[in-house]
Amino acid sequence: MPGLPERALRTALGVAPRPGTRAARLGDAAGVIHDVDQALRALIRRDALAEADVEVVFDAPTKDWAGRRNAPTVDVYLYDIREDMRRRERGRINEYDHAGRIVGRHLPPRHFKLSYLVTAWTQRPEDEHRLLASLLSCFLRHDALPTDLLAPALVEQGLPLPLTVGLPPPEDRAFADVWSALGGELKPSLDVVVTTPVPTGQHPYTGPPVTLPPRVVVAGEVNGVRLEEAKDGRPVEAAPGGGPAGS
Repeated sequence: MPGLPERALRTALGVAPRPGTRAARLGDAAGVIHDVDQALRALIRRDALAEADVEVVFDAPTKDWAGRRNAPTVDVYLYDIREDMRRRERGRINEYDHAGRIVGRHLPPRHFKLSYLVTAWTQRPEDEHRLLASLLSCFLRHDALPTDLLAPALVEQGLPLPLTVGLPPPEDRAFADVWSALGGELKPSLDVVVTTPVPTGQHPYTGPPVTLPPRVVVAGEVNGVRLEEAKDGRPVEAAPGGGPAGS
């Protein structure tokens, strides 16, 4: 597509924005869930487990998986992903350069609730209860994931990642149903929900900034010769084909 600016060409072909640009960083949603997983793991290790020799995994706690566990484990199982429709935004967000000119636009991120089933696995129920109590205390101390534990891509968006624990489940879902789907027996657990912004990756084309002042040209014809009058009133003789003579 000759003549198209690079940004328009990349948009028309469905190619991602150039690496390193703000549009490219905000448009990469591929690692969002992984980044939230790692932030949760770091938070649990730092504030709930301290120096305890306990594994933190993200496996589905099926019956077969539980039978293979032989070490103290905290399982943080992601079992549901839903958009928070109350936080849906409309319109477009402008991107500016150092001179304050608009150089791009992107759609607002969508906000998704990542629901985790957090369980403790040891040889004794008493030890599991102690682990759950420590985990509950850890999550209650934070209304959002701490910024110092977030990946740079999440920090750059400048939005908090709210965290809740133990809220009643939606009417269309019960924790017993989750355990039934996993094929395991009902077990004490914490329901932890993290709401994270997810970039849409949509970047509507934006034309380049205007750098020249406007110029008004009035065309006419005198004695068979076409003339063009510029904004300052000086006549410019034009060739019969259309452009100014001598151009």
